[in-house]
Amino acid sequence: MNRSNVHLLDLPDEILLIILKKLNNIDVLYSLLDVNNGRLDILAQENTFTNILKFVSIDDNPLLDRFSNYILPRIHHNVKCFILDPILMERTLLAIDYPNLTELKIFHFHEGTVLNYFTDKSSLRPIFQEQITNLILVNNDQDGMISSLKTYTTNVYSHILIFFKNLKNLSIIQPSVLTYYPGLSLCDLPSTTFSSSILTHLYINVKTFDDCVYLLDGRLRKLTTLYVNVYAIDKSSGIVQNTN
Repeated sequence: MNRSNVHLLDLPDEILLIILKKLNNIDVLYSLLDVNNGRLDILAQENTFTNILKFVSIDDNPLLDRFSNYILPRIHHNVKCFILDPILMERTLLAIDYPNLTELKIFHFHEGTVLNYFTDKSSLRPIFQEQITNLILVNNDQDGMISSLKTYTTNVYSHILIFFKNLKNLSIIQPSVLTYYPGLSLCDLPSTTFSSSILTHLYINVKTFDDCVYLLDGRLRKLTTLYVNVYAIDKSSGIVQNTN
């Protein structure tokens, strides 16, 4: 065989998929869908490239326009998870219905995200409340910049559990090992604060060890998996009534 005559499309589908999986799936979809090649078009719509879509730190309007107007309507039944910046949530989530979307990961999350999007007036409310069962937040708020952890706990953390009515998995993580977001603080707050009857998995930072124990006092009745980072392990106050 004359090697100079061997082209990419001469390779079998199995080899092409191995090659394409090495690339960013957003690039694969943008480059291969609707290129007048039915074989590449079919390969680009594989679940590998369409189940999880990541739009983070993207300011390429032509790319976003193409996805919103053409690509997302074609693959919307395959999408199960979006990874997004808050500023792109409306543009992507409202482009088309996603019947199988259940997971959302939000980068650059901050208190303003709650005020702007996690409200009854938000156009995204039906998606958040009816579809999302797994929520991951990369929290960019800084621990030292918050005046009241109890207010933050009520307005942000507790509000999330109330607003996302079908939430079963909640992970709140920090953007790097060198930054710390405001820890959950439950001491002196009502037992109904940060409570859920359906949450099963929780990953969160807490202010003190008492706050960790409060999480196990029955307010999270279905909880089976708990990961916590404790900012201060002081002597316990002994006031936590933990019977679960």
